[in-house]
Amino acid sequence: MALAIFDLDNTLINGDSDHAWGNFLIDENMVDAKEYEIANHQFYLDYKNGVLDINEYLNFCLKPLAVYSNEVLEKLHNKFMQTVITPMMLDKAKVLLKKHRDQGDYLLIITATNEFVTGPIAKELKVDDLIASQCEQVDGKYTGKPSGTPSFQEGKITRLNEWLKNNPMDLEGSYFYSDSHNDLPLLKMVTHPIAVDADETLTDYAKEHNWKIMSLR
Repeated sequence: MALAIFDLDNTLINGDSDHAWGNFLIDENMVDAKEYEIANHQFYLDYKNGVLDINEYLNFCLKPLAVYSNEVLEKLHNKFMQTVITPMMLDKAKVLLKKHRDQGDYLLIITATNEFVTGPIAKELKVDDLIASQCEQVDGKYTGKPSGTPSFQEGKITRLNEWLKNNPMDLEGSYFYSDSHNDLPLLKMVTHPIAVDADETLTDYAKEHNWKIMSLR
């Protein structure tokens, strides 16, 4: 059994679930539209440019979770899945996941996007486990703040190492599929790094190091 690791946004799905959730909240009139849209877009640009302050971003994007009840949030996410995420699903990604599943590999998504947004997506994709940025809860209610180490850039390595301590697996023969240069730290650690519909920086690095390059579009 090999560990098959996957980034989520713009890798297994055709879009960024975190950014899309922000736009969804705007469309549902759950946040101040003008202010939220400007900030949401800027954070997304920062991410693509490799200069995102992940803690600042998590404090921003998790804040609305503290405003609404868990029941309201669940209904919102169900609608988000149906109207936004389902159209982002990629047939080739499902085929790839099935290939690894049929090989007996262990399927793990590691994403910087928070666990509230990504949990139901990972369940829909039928992966074995998910490592995502964590949302603080007190008495079962979201506080609007992050918890623990964000699974972003080198933080993905930290969170993966923590996960490996509690799971009987290692990185021998491992795979990691990603679209983003932000994932280079973890890509350099696995046996089989694969650039998927990658940004220019990651594509150039993959070519220089003879990594596999592929598309799921």
